[in-house]
Amino acid sequence: MIEITHFLVLAIILFSLGVVGVIINTHNLIVMLLSIELILLAANLLFVSFSFFTQNVEGQMFSMFLLAISAAEAAIGLSIILAYFKAKGTISINQKDQMKG
Repeated sequence: MIEITHFLVLAIILFSLGVVGVIINTHNLIVMLLSIELILLAANLLFVSFSFFTQNVEGQMFSMFLLAISAAEAAIGLSIILAYFKAKGTISINQKDQMKG
């Protein structure tokens, strides 16, 4: 039977991959955005798993709210990346100091 420790280990792996992706990545904004999504996915997994094992619906409701926030974050992040690509012709983070108005 699957226990809560299995979900905890999977969430730790997802969270760690997301953090490593944010820290190590220094060139691509899309990879950084996907790494942030992995971090949010790990939080969602923990909310749903703890909600299931404690027989409480509040964790699942909060997870749905977090999914909506994550979708909005992805849409806004991709629109900012597209606007930056149109202006600069690249999505490299190395020229991020040129974004100052």
